[in-house]
Amino acid sequence: MSARRTDDSPVAVIGLGRFGCHLAGSLTQLGHEVLAIDRSPDRVQRWSGQLDRVVQADATEEDSLRQLGIADFRRVVVAIGASVEASVLAVLALTEIGVPQIWARATSGKHAKILSSVGAQHVVFPEAETGERVAHLIVSRMLDFIEFDDDFAIAKLRVPGSLAGRRLREVAPVERYGVMVVGAKLPGERFSYASPDTVLAPDSVLIVEGSIGQVQRFAALA
Repeated sequence: MSARRTDDSPVAVIGLGRFGCHLAGSLTQLGHEVLAIDRSPDRVQRWSGQLDRVVQADATEEDSLRQLGIADFRRVVVAIGASVEASVLAVLALTEIGVPQIWARATSGKHAKILSSVGAQHVVFPEAETGERVAHLIVSRMLDFIEFDDDFAIAKLRVPGSLAGRRLREVAPVERYGVMVVGAKLPGERFSYASPDTVLAPDSVLIVEGSIGQVQRFAALA
């Protein structure tokens, strides 16, 4: 089931190891254009027939990234796992270029701290997170996302601006959007079960459930 996307801009994925390929493939299945980059000619050749655009380049070199047009990308994922140094240098190069959203793979807590310190806004641990889940988070407004095998998903997301200030009974998510709001966290309060009288205050966080497509469409509301 396709879902309305919040951002149709392409995504660059640096590093075509197991996680990088899985992530690039998931983004492609979600309908997003992907530029995949790896320094290994063997990997580039292996995946060139399965991904939109695959190029061989050294992503730790700022000039190489500029030549590929990375400065025009809003979102870039550094999926390098074999070399901590290469992943850090790639994030640093992306920061120098001015990429707004940099996602990076970490292999340890210390690695994650270094990646954050040099400019990565989002750090993921592939050992605990699947490529599909990370792909959903990258291209949507969702704060967290859990997908189940039977086309069912649970997501954490901020209240869409168009629904802010209204009571849950007025919104009727199940009838209109097909999702069930099961929990809400109002500003300054703890998470609690949602009720028909829950006011969807601005900056509140919701827990919603439904089919994968329904959750995606609800998260895409302006």
